[in-house]
Amino acid sequence: MVVKLSLSGRERTLFAVVALSVMSGFSSAFAAPEEVTVYKDPNCGCCGKWADHMRSHGFKVKEIATPRMGEIKREAGLPVALTSCHTATVGGYFIEGHVPAADVKRLLATKPQVTGVAAPGMPQGSPGMEGPFPADRYEVVSFDRKGVTTTFSRH
Repeated sequence: MVVKLSLSGRERTLFAVVALSVMSGFSSAFAAPEEVTVYKDPNCGCCGKWADHMRSHGFKVKEIATPRMGEIKREAGLPVALTSCHTATVGGYFIEGHVPAADVKRLLATKPQVTGVAAPGMPQGSPGMEGPFPADRYEVVSFDRKGVTTTFSRH
């Protein structure tokens, strides 16, 4: 059965806007996952656990074991006080350490004018650092090329 609608110009425009909105919602639901490239020390085990955390939250993850971690962190413009064991890139940003996937997703969605985000140190209970010990309270901070930091989230 074919139904023919007689729509005015205004109604056709409204119909087109609604149809495009619905279609774009479907396309974003099926969009390819963001690819995260993780640079890690070949001897570190928690870095792989963080990569698994990111995969479990829908990211495609490429792991690169390298002895050049110091050089990679310097190239990222990462202040020494913010360093952790691994450095990742995604969507034009640097991700330092055990940053939760939800924070990375928020970073990519809001696109702030920063170089990246970091979870300094290796906070117990953060993604990849789960264990038998009580979880630490920690902050994820954003940073820019000048070394300016701002609290991005608290956990």
